[in-house]
Amino acid sequence: MWRALVFIGLLCVAAFGAVWLADRPGTVLVTFGGYEVQTSVAVAAIALVGLALALALLWSAVSTILRLPSRLTFASRARRRSRGYQAVSRGMVAVGAGDTIAARRYANEAERLLGHEPLTLLLKAQAAQVSGNREAAEAAFKQMMDEDETRVLGLRGLFVEARRRGDAVAAREFASEAIRIAPAAAWASDAVLEARCAERDWRGALETIERRTSLGLLDKATARRHRAVLLTADALDRAEHDPEGALRSAQDAVKLAPDLVPAAALAGKLLSRRGDLRRAARIVETAWRSQPHPDLAEVYLNLRPGDSGLDRLKRAETLFKLSNGAPEGRLAVARSALESREFDRARDALEPLLADRPTMRVCLLMSDLEQAEHGSTGKGREWLARATRAPRDPAWIADGVVSDHWAPISPVTGRLDAFVWQAPPDVLIAPEITMHDDVTADIDDEPRVLPIVAAEEPQPATAVAASASEPVPAPAEPASTVEAAWPEPSKEEETPQPKPEPVVFPVTPPDVPKLEEPASARRSAFSIW
Repeated sequence: MWRALVFIGLLCVAAFGAVWLADRPGTVLVTFGGYEVQTSVAVAAIALVGLALALALLWSAVSTILRLPSRLTFASRARRRSRGYQAVSRGMVAVGAGDTIAARRYANEAERLLGHEPLTLLLKAQAAQVSGNREAAEAAFKQMMDEDETRVLGLRGLFVEARRRGDAVAAREFASEAIRIAPAAAWASDAVLEARCAERDWRGALETIERRTSLGLLDKATARRHRAVLLTADALDRAEHDPEGALRSAQDAVKLAPDLVPAAALAGKLLSRRGDLRRAARIVETAWRSQPHPDLAEVYLNLRPGDSGLDRLKRAETLFKLSNGAPEGRLAVARSALESREFDRARDALEPLLADRPTMRVCLLMSDLEQAEHGSTGKGREWLARATRAPRDPAWIADGVVSDHWAPISPVTGRLDAFVWQAPPDVLIAPEITMHDDVTADIDDEPRVLPIVAAEEPQPATAVAASASEPVPAPAEPASTVEAAWPEPSKEEETPQPKPEPVVFPVTPPDVPKLEEPASARRSAFSIW
């Protein structure tokens, strides 16, 4: 709209000028080289405009001719870059698909067409990595370090290659250099944190956590948790030679994460040694409400050395109330009652845990209870046999590794705060089958449904792994059938019997991943705490 108005305005101005010149006739005389040219003003004006247009057309033609080589060169370069980026795109697809031959071909074509472009070097390095040519990959990453815009990328590639060949020192140097250049590089920060944790430099790891938090790489909740874990690790390392410093670190960890079991247990133990029983009990009780744990029960029941069994039983009752009937609370009461020879109270505490499939600790505790109350009888041996293939109790697990003790980092990946308290995968459990020849067949001659004894002690998964050709018996009746079919022991049965040979039962198929068997599964119930 505005363009049309402007055009109309200009047209009106031109018409007005033409009329104005026509109303005012005059002559123009031009003398040049002995020649005189005389014409009217209107004709002279038209001639001047025509001359200007002719000069403009001439200049445009000359400029086009002069710029023609550069335009041809630019078009050639544009086509070349287009082909180069197309090769990069196809090369990336080939790398993702694992086509090593196509990846190398497109990488060479991209380098020929684009030169040392960042994407070209990246494709060249990735193609070399896919092909397994580590030397070529490192050479490409070193070329990236020559340019400022690709230096961090080159450092990361060299870091990965150093990790692959097991050179931890070089990997840490590359990560440190990357942090110096780009402090917000998350991979470099993670690598430095992992290296300091592996060296047990907990204070240096805390500094790394603080720097990551200030850069926004960690949220506040995760940062608090990581600081608590690192302070707990520092306290555990200093507990023997510097108990005061260990206590300060443990208390700081408890303030940051009151539900962190290792920190609460260590702080309670160190405070009880100083005689500050009230603060120790408060810390343990707070952590126990969040997560009932046997380590907390061990510390709480032994806050005051020299207490009688009844005193410990009272404290166990307190833990049971705080846990709202959790299994760990019942186990604490049953253990304390057994040590106090309150057998009825121990049975009452364990009875709800026997309804489904009792775990290994429950079976061992029932075996100890039967032996402590009635001596060495068939019932005690029955519970001991059931413990060998009972579901395992919760343990500390990180990346498939089962451990009796907590650790701040994973032994497999080095990840911070990797251990969680949960039940291991139930891959070492043998089914119950009907047998005539079992560990308690000397009590009477009638066949009964009894569990098979895997061994006197639970064997590791590698020791009982079955070959592919060995058949696995089908599971029989549930565990409750065992108690229903079991007669009460008579006086004749109290005579000592010869110890039978254990029956080794294959329970782990060859394709099931092996887990470390915790040492707690191989201890008697008296040593569970």
